Amino acid sequence: MSGVGKGVATASIGKIIQSRGFSVTAIKIDPYVNVDAGTMNPTEHGEVFVLNEGTECDQDMGNYERFLSVNLPATNYMTTGSIYESVIHKERNMEYGGKCVEVVPHIPMEVIDRIEKAVKKAKADFITIEIGGTVGEYQNVLFLEAARMLRLKKPKDVLFVLVTYLPIPSKIGEMKTKPTQYAVRTLNSAGIQPDIILGRSSTPLDKKRKEKIAVNCNMREEDIISAPDIETIYEVPLNFEKDKLSDLILKKLSLRPKKSNLNDWRKFVSTIQKVKKPVKIGIVGKYFGTGNFVLSDSYLSVIESIKHAAYFYKRQPQIDWLNAEEYEQKNSQTLKKLKQYDGIIVPGGFGSRGVGGKIKVIEFCRRNKIPYFGLCYGMQLACIEFARHVCGLSKAHTTEIDKETPQPVIDLMLDQKALLGNNRYGGTMRLGAYYCQLQRGSRAFKAYGQELISERHRHRYEFNNQFRDVLVKNGLKIAGLNPDRDLVEIIELENHPFFVGVQFHPEFKSRPLEPHPLFREFIKAAIQK
Repeated sequence: MSGVGKGVATASIGKIIQSRGFSVTAIKIDPYVNVDAGTMNPTEHGEVFVLNEGTECDQDMGNYERFLSVNLPATNYMTTGSIYESVIHKERNMEYGGKCVEVVPHIPMEVIDRIEKAVKKAKADFITIEIGGTVGEYQNVLFLEAARMLRLKKPKDVLFVLVTYLPIPSKIGEMKTKPTQYAVRTLNSAGIQPDIILGRSSTPLDKKRKEKIAVNCNMREEDIISAPDIETIYEVPLNFEKDKLSDLILKKLSLRPKKSNLNDWRKFVSTIQKVKKPVKIGIVGKYFGTGNFVLSDSYLSVIESIKHAAYFYKRQPQIDWLNAEEYEQKNSQTLKKLKQYDGIIVPGGFGSRGVGGKIKVIEFCRRNKIPYFGLCYGMQLACIEFARHVCGLSKAHTTEIDKETPQPVIDLMLDQKALLGNNRYGGTMRLGAYYCQLQRGSRAFKAYGQELISERHRHRYEFNNQFRDVLVKNGLKIAGLNPDRDLVEIIELENHPFFVGVQFHPEFKSRPLEPHPLFREFIKAAIQK
């Protein structure tokens, strides 16, 4: 089921295999008819992650990149929509030579072809593949069929791992295996027998439960791996190795084990477990609410980037969700509560909801010297706030919100206007990695330690260069520019502990053992505050 930890399990399996000296790449298969994740609602699907090549994909791709410390290509993400689109395109181009093109076998064969291309491109020894959704759903049956066919094609090279949930009903107090038994039976009906089961639960699986699953699911007891709840996802690879999962995988694939080296990872996890002194960060956004619950997945990469940087400085990150709409009203008491935070982040987003509140928060951080980090939309709104309250441009706005504003500090580029005029939304933003030339002496240059950097983007609207001179004249520093199109990428304020806005998404490139330079500088300033 969603949220049970399939993505983290896939990333962790990749990590422990990588630690044995093998090269690893990873694929995410989403069962949605969407061609990519770019048009999905973040409160329903979670964060949209962006690859270097510009592919908008599922947040699990971010977990793979963080755990494996690699940049994954577009070939490593597929959806039902993208597979059907590809097959239909081939059919229209007569690439099937006039054959009747059928759902089976041509859709599963396209999936297998994508998998083999991904392995070849990465020159990898191993590829971990996560099939999204739940066993038994109509949505992913074709991907299970592809998996079955791949096993038939390469019987000695393919293993199946089932991630399953074992509930402990509070009124009963006993771990129940029946849902797992039914999951395996359902998987069997698709022609697949799991080689390994990862049993997710709030507590470790005991011997009795493992015995019961083994007998009823036609497996050996040692093939049932316990995957209990833990404090941090970064412990998962280490937990798997307690049950010698990498040895089990290599043995099943008849591969000679190599000595494991997870020393740096163990040190990182040890730091997480030991640090006590807090650094308190507030994230002001709007993608939090889903019914009566809070969905932190909307900003997953931002959260993890904060953690990476905080652990780097041996601090325990305390992250609070601050609803931007609560700051819409002119309430000084509400704003004063922001002083309890060591730093404030306004992350990316779209649309008008909560914009007024975010601008008030940014103004308060600027005036009261609270470390502020604006990501994408957070950078654009910082420019609007500065234009209004420092430069006297009282009507300053973004044309995303006010198309008729006489002072469009943030506006669409001409190419984007043409795309939207033709109702072309999917995959048409400024996406993926672009270069940025840093200004020597800026805070950004100090953080990166080099002049030319590359960062990932996901936006349509840009800083309007017609207003650059007036903002710079009043004290806004342009710390980074895209050298190809002269687009503003980074803004800063001097005489402030940390006030930085970036047009890109630095959170997509942060790694557990290599925190992103700007997040490091932000957390450093927050600690000093």
